[in-house]
Amino acid sequence: MKMRFLAVCTALVAATALTGCGRSGDPAGGKVTLWLMKGSASEDFIGKFTASFEHDHPGVDLDVRIQEWTGIGEKVNAVLQGKSKEGADVIEVGNTQVAQYIETGGLSELTLEGLREWGSKDWLRGLSDPGSVNGAQYGVPWYAANRVVIYNKDLFANAGIKTTPRTRAEWIQTTQKLDKADQQGIYLAGQNWYVLAGFIWDEGGELAVETGGRWVGSLDDEKALAGIEFYKQLQALGNGPKDADEETPPQSEVFARGQVAQIIAPPGQAAAIEAANPALKGKLGYFPIPGKTADRAGAVFTGGSDLIIPEKTRQRKNAVAVITALVSEKWQTELARTMSYVPNKTTLAHVVEGNDGAANMAVGAAQGRATPKSARWAEIEAKNPIKPFMTAVLTGQDPKRAARAASDTISEVLSSDR
Repeated sequence: MKMRFLAVCTALVAATALTGCGRSGDPAGGKVTLWLMKGSASEDFIGKFTASFEHDHPGVDLDVRIQEWTGIGEKVNAVLQGKSKEGADVIEVGNTQVAQYIETGGLSELTLEGLREWGSKDWLRGLSDPGSVNGAQYGVPWYAANRVVIYNKDLFANAGIKTTPRTRAEWIQTTQKLDKADQQGIYLAGQNWYVLAGFIWDEGGELAVETGGRWVGSLDDEKALAGIEFYKQLQALGNGPKDADEETPPQSEVFARGQVAQIIAPPGQAAAIEAANPALKGKLGYFPIPGKTADRAGAVFTGGSDLIIPEKTRQRKNAVAVITALVSEKWQTELARTMSYVPNKTTLAHVVEGNDGAANMAVGAAQGRATPKSARWAEIEAKNPIKPFMTAVLTGQDPKRAARAASDTISEVLSSDR
């Protein structure tokens, strides 16, 4: 796969400007356009941030424009290629989307700013890794969200369970106690591949690996197979369908019926559960997905957003200033508390203490990962050979053979010519 990499700032240029690769011709003021995705931040947050930024940067007009996720890839690429009628100086993108924009070209490199100003050594790996190539950083972590275990406190109490599990072994034992009669210990759909990815990572496996410039599926690796074996063991402690994902039917609706002890989901699903069954309000708890040992939570897929700067911006210095503000402790705290997100750094996890869902999410986020950094991974998710692989294993087919078939498909999609 051909990759187009942007040049790194030279040490000489870096020494002359705190903004790294800033252009000497950048205007001191003017309009700076920030694209944010719909639903990422509240109107109140955007209003407060805009007023504060403009107050701190006299002469700068911050224009925040809200974008829809549908079709955003084409719009961003048009900006990066200089073909858009709508300009943008800072753009919010999904963390797993950055690789495709790096391949397209037109991103400004932000490695030095990350090291000098933004504390990149403490960034969540699940946000920072997808935004980098060969040590060069193009995507700046903004916020994260991931799955936790949502549980029914009454069902735990009725089973005599006083503490939530911290290891996989304890989790299985706890779930076995909860799985009885008409009650499900856990509702885990057979094709919840994001959850499977975490179990594979915990075992030291990968969904795909890059070797010699080509991506190769690796679900048939022994470590990955150990991940699906644990998934199978856990999934059997409930009645989740083996041939469907967590939205078929929506697992929040199943949980809301009151006979499911646990689901694995973002904490935000609690609102949907309580809306479907108000009797459960105040009876939901959270804990991080357990790891193999008590000292480390289980690995999780990290969702969330990064911030990028188009290389063609005429406002690079002010664009950097916008990111500097957005990733500052003040505004990371405001965003995390307002939206129940995980901040972009492990060192800021404490700011969501008191928010049970977000606090437990932050514990898992420290072990967060993202999908392989291939620009073509979106095609894998569209075709998704991982789902039928999971169903095959859960219905008794040979795991190695099913994994090989899925891995071959992943290799073919990721490494074939466009």
